[in-house]
Amino acid sequence: MSDKTVITAKDLSKRFGDFTAVNTISFDVRQGEIFGFLGANGAGKTTAIKMLCGLSKPTSGEASIAGFDIYKQTEEIKKHIGYMSQHFSLYQDLTIRENIRFYAGIYGLKARQIKERSIELISDLGLDDYTDRFVKELPLGWKQKLAFSIAVIHNPSIVFLDEPTSGVDPITRRQFWGLIYEAAAKGITIFVTTHYLEEAEYCDRVSIMVDGLMHDLDSPKALMEKYNKPTMNDVFLQIAIRNSRKEK
Repeated sequence: MSDKTVITAKDLSKRFGDFTAVNTISFDVRQGEIFGFLGANGAGKTTAIKMLCGLSKPTSGEASIAGFDIYKQTEEIKKHIGYMSQHFSLYQDLTIRENIRFYAGIYGLKARQIKERSIELISDLGLDDYTDRFVKELPLGWKQKLAFSIAVIHNPSIVFLDEPTSGVDPITRRQFWGLIYEAAAKGITIFVTTHYLEEAEYCDRVSIMVDGLMHDLDSPKALMEKYNKPTMNDVFLQIAIRNSRKEK
């Protein structure tokens, strides 16, 4: 992990009418860091990611991604990031090869680069005999690995993973985290949300959001020591229960 900061957010907020989805969150993320972004449904995680990716304009606050301002340089941001959602973002009626070519083109790779990176990606995943198979025919775990590999095919500075392991078995989740570690070792920053709290312990640092507010941020070990809890699941529950909005 480098000391270089690639994500900076200061008092970042997003309001929809009278509802505040993200409330003045501030944090920094370093190059090559695996940064966990935790929170229950409705905590504001996806809204925050959309702002950081340049897909949604903040109501207030400041942020920069890979050195680019989220208000003024959204197109530059999109060139320097990768994104993978829990639905994997793959086209089910395209083949493996067609999905790779399509997304590589979207990410701005030239024809020669697309050819070279396609061969490398297919070989690394062991899919040489399946390149003309439709994605919808693949097992869920293979879809997941393919989607992640495509999200980093252009060697982005940062890849945003929004609940990428949702619905897959524990063994496949662990294999997927192997891909995350490999990407981080190459200097790619991983910004990941997850509902599986044991995965939080794989991160270098973890932030915990409740109802739009960021209530804590530290390494998993430090958080477990601070709250005197044996697991991140216990830490999360304590913070979430203590800080959830009161019913009116």
